[in-house]
Amino acid sequence: MNIKTLSFGCRLNALECEKITKMLDGVVDTAILVNTCAVTGEAERQSAQTVRKLSRENPNVLIFVTGCGATRNPKLFAKIPHVLVIDNKDKMQLASYVNAIEQAGLNICNPKIESFKNTDGKLSKQFIQVQNGCNHDCTYCVTRLLRGKSVSFPYNEILSDAKNAVSNGFYEIVLTGVDTASFIQMQDGKPFLLADLCEKLLIDVPEIKHLRLSSIDPASPEVAKIIDLMKREPRFMSHLHLSMQSGSDTILKSMHRRHNAEMLRNLVKLADNKISFSADIICGFPGETDELFNDTCDMVREMGLIHVHAFPFSARPDTVAATLPNQINRSISKRRVKIITDIADANRAEFMQKQIGKTVSVLIEENNTGRTPDDIDVKVQGAKIPNKTILGVKLIDVEDGVFIGNRI
Repeated sequence: MNIKTLSFGCRLNALECEKITKMLDGVVDTAILVNTCAVTGEAERQSAQTVRKLSRENPNVLIFVTGCGATRNPKLFAKIPHVLVIDNKDKMQLASYVNAIEQAGLNICNPKIESFKNTDGKLSKQFIQVQNGCNHDCTYCVTRLLRGKSVSFPYNEILSDAKNAVSNGFYEIVLTGVDTASFIQMQDGKPFLLADLCEKLLIDVPEIKHLRLSSIDPASPEVAKIIDLMKREPRFMSHLHLSMQSGSDTILKSMHRRHNAEMLRNLVKLADNKISFSADIICGFPGETDELFNDTCDMVREMGLIHVHAFPFSARPDTVAATLPNQINRSISKRRVKIITDIADANRAEFMQKQIGKTVSVLIEENNTGRTPDDIDVKVQGAKIPNKTILGVKLIDVEDGVFIGNRI
């Protein structure tokens, strides 16, 4: 089997590509699979541009295109030669691919991939999907419209994925989803929620050395329970990435977010300097004045966010935010991205200096470089260490924004 994959956007898309590839084993010998993104207009544009390029350079290969970009605008991709579009709702069903091939009636003999470059490196950690979709109504988000309602996966499937991961040498697990915090199953007639899932996984799979979460909604009551579990369980990495989006109550309300600034402050109090935070931030949301943007800047400082994934607001079709008044000029939005990123960089530099002298558990990913529990790069001095190794490292210095450490 020779199926090349390329994913845009969230890590969830890359994880889905892995699952789809396994599903196609024995059914499709040679193909290219592209999982597109539509979270911003730029992401959608890049997805389409790449598929056109792949089609030109590989004229004798089937290209399956799925994901949010292809689901939102299937005609855009379907007109590209030898491209078969698979809707999000169908992409995890083998019959969808078989039917698409049969219906297309393409005459492809001796398919050969002539040109393909995927810069995605091999990871030393294993991502496991626990749910898909979202039930909320954030005014800026098109993903919830394209992914559908929230669906939580059975615990037995998640447990099986975790056991398979450690048997394959992956001792760091990252739980992910579209709205991970909304995970819910019923066990013994009671709700089994995200914090319960994390605690049970650590008990049922003692070989897991590091457990992490992908982005999580700060409005969920589960966040407080997760912080408590992180404090008690050293294998649960002490870092949370929040889908915060803004620190202004006015903007959060306009976004239809379910949290406010005071709730963010309460999470920091609960963390009690034992857990670090990073966040997603949208800059230039409609109606975001300089004063309201400064509220977000102040919140980034107050929370001590050590990293922000900041990006300019992108008006997506079929969303409420695209129709709101007082749209912000993109040049202003981009300038605000730089401002707020610089604030987080300063937070991280101060945070890192305070970590010097501490010993932490590190997953080596590549070239003796790994990630600390706070998700910061560390370069380990000395002899070469195999990828996927987890070891104790003493942090001795900081160079160019990266920890320098010695193996313990």
